[in-house]
Amino acid sequence: MFLRKKASLFLLTILSVMLIGSLAACSKQKTASSSEKNSSLPQEVRIGYQVSPSGELLAKALGLLEKKYPEIKVKWIPFDSGRDVNNAMASGSIDFGNVGTPPASIGIAKGLPYQVYNVHDIIAESEALVVKNGSGIQSIKDLKGKKIATTFSSTSHYSLLGALKAEGIDPVKEKITILDMLPTDIYAAWKRNDIDGAYMWQPTQAKLVNEGGKVIISSKNLADKGVVTADLGIVQKDFAKKYPGFVKEYIKVLSEAVHYYRDKPKESSQLFSKELGLPPQDSLKTMQQILWLDASQQKKYIGDAGQNGELAKVLKDTGDFMVKQKAIPSSPDLKSYQQGLLK
Repeated sequence: MFLRKKASLFLLTILSVMLIGSLAACSKQKTASSSEKNSSLPQEVRIGYQVSPSGELLAKALGLLEKKYPEIKVKWIPFDSGRDVNNAMASGSIDFGNVGTPPASIGIAKGLPYQVYNVHDIIAESEALVVKNGSGIQSIKDLKGKKIATTFSSTSHYSLLGALKAEGIDPVKEKITILDMLPTDIYAAWKRNDIDGAYMWQPTQAKLVNEGGKVIISSKNLADKGVVTADLGIVQKDFAKKYPGFVKEYIKVLSEAVHYYRDKPKESSQLFSKELGLPPQDSLKTMQQILWLDASQQKKYIGDAGQNGELAKVLKDTGDFMVKQKAIPSSPDLKSYQQGLLK
């Protein structure tokens, strides 16, 4: 009898040890699983954006990323131009950025540590050459001896040079002074009557028109002639490699913003009004001046693992053009631009 009780106690002890070990293992597994899950997401995301109509700006206004990932600290950092975004990407001070096709082609040509992950939109009337009423300028051919401002190495700069080239106009021979200015400086120079016109994006373009200007050519006109410009999302290579799932989810967030605009344009214009500093009706007009692209339309431009999209050639053509303008010393081959796209 005594032996039987002793055996029972021994068995209970073994079972207790096994149970405790099993619980500890489960706890460890749960902790590891939780840790693994947390490591797949960044603790902080730094997004460099520009204050112009885009799905990204609407996503910011709607707080879509913050709602999807409340545990992640999202920092929105404004920039005045794509070249400033390039500098920030080069220094590693942002994870995501928004640039036009010329800054992207320059960045890839210079080997900056990023890839294009999304085509936000194709630029149409949202960028245009605005001239002062009374300046005597009715067409591109009337720019002789005039002062025209734009932001160098931007989509607007590229379009302005493309417009001159399409008309066979040499700005040097025609004594056209092209000034490098940021949007805020352009608006100030316009009000001082220091310039005759400006090739600029929204919302500055609308402000120039409201201050006695008129549009004589837009990027939509130039796109019909083969001078294509777009707004692109770029991401640090290291960030994309470490958090591939997050990048894919962010593309979905941007696509959600695009569909929100398509379904609710008036509500979107109210949100953009605060971001752009324009009345809602003017904000809506600027939003209608770009071709918004959602996630389903990315393959056409970026391609996938087995197919190259149209964007690489656009960037290659842009890079070659920028070499002629001495913005960069050389433009790499098409393959380098294809490798600059995140598929």
